[in-house]
Amino acid sequence: MKQSRKPRTATVLAAAAVVAVASGCSTRAPESSGGGGGGGGEAADVLTDVGVEGTTITLGVLTDLTGVFAALGNDITNANTLFWQNNQVCDTYDVELNIQDTGYVPQQGVQLYSSIQDSVLAMQQTIGSPINTALAPEYESDQIVNFPSAWSKTLTQIPGTGVLGATYDVEIANGYDYLFQEGLLAEGDTVGHIYFEGEYGANGLEGTRAVAEQRGLEVVEAQIKATDQDMSAIVTQFASAGVNAIVLTVAPTQLASVATVAQAQGLDVPILGSNPVFAPGLLQGPAAGKLKEDLYIASPISAFDQHPDLLRQYQEAYPDSVPSLGVVFGFGMSETMKQVLDTACENGDLTRAGVLEAFTSLEEVDTGGLIVPIQGFEVGRSPSLSSFVLRPADVPGGATVAAEAFESELAQAVAGG
Repeated sequence: MKQSRKPRTATVLAAAAVVAVASGCSTRAPESSGGGGGGGGEAADVLTDVGVEGTTITLGVLTDLTGVFAALGNDITNANTLFWQNNQVCDTYDVELNIQDTGYVPQQGVQLYSSIQDSVLAMQQTIGSPINTALAPEYESDQIVNFPSAWSKTLTQIPGTGVLGATYDVEIANGYDYLFQEGLLAEGDTVGHIYFEGEYGANGLEGTRAVAEQRGLEVVEAQIKATDQDMSAIVTQFASAGVNAIVLTVAPTQLASVATVAQAQGLDVPILGSNPVFAPGLLQGPAAGKLKEDLYIASPISAFDQHPDLLRQYQEAYPDSVPSLGVVFGFGMSETMKQVLDTACENGDLTRAGVLEAFTSLEEVDTGGLIVPIQGFEVGRSPSLSSFVLRPADVPGGATVAAEAFESELAQAVAGG
């Protein structure tokens, strides 16, 4: 029978407190060292293999601490670390993170995974669609449960990989729906879409094309590399085409350029972005006014105005940081991993195969509003059809919730349901 697990709010937001599983742990930790396939005798009821030593579980993290998504990667990773400092698996196992910086370079990610793959039970975080895609064969072969900091539809094809929210095509469709509902876009309008080459950008563009077909939009497409920073020529092209909105599946660097150039050219149109597009540091730059006036972010992640206790906890732990909403996501993905590992522990099987079985068994995941509700992890299907809409603001995290998590008819159409 499949299991549905919902966390207690205290599990997610407790500060400096270890929170027990609501139902308690139905198995005992190995008294001898793990890593051998099940401990010994009656005192060791939980099977283990890779990544478990005694009462310590090691999870892998392949993040971006120095590349185009460094601000996001640092906050997600700090949040992962803080969560596991204050929580255990099955009220017994401590969790340690083996953190590696890929710099958002797929080849580097593959090499770093090779260096840690024999010592981790599962992957708490792998940032970036290109790196997740590059590692897909090894993740599947190793029976690794992995939570990507990425939302490309292609990632849902990898068994054991849990996309935590709507895929980019579904997410951007919800963003379009919000613009239509607010009277910021109309059927038959023209939109300009700038997107990264690769899975992230391509999947966002799929959403735009699907919405365009549904609502008769004209689309001006512009593909760029992640290293391209100056968007002047593209924005000028959009202005000449008379676009009614600019849509972005890029990084904060490109968003800043788009906003700055649009402001200089007097291009007064809404800007719709996929969730990785924004970082709060942009509100300290020359484009701050334009962003606060015109940017709308379709997101699987809530904001700190909904979770003040989490903000306080994070600021106490990292007083010199300027937290982004990657903190909210980092806690949400850690809570999801906890639910998977708790289920595996209660099933008496903390082997990789047992963790994968526990992952597959989850019919829904509720993180107390940190991320959108997840309707299980079915291969090839968006785990959620819901999105928040966020607006930039001079608040911690740089954004507030303009629309609570909702599921639009456009998103249903894009997802094929």
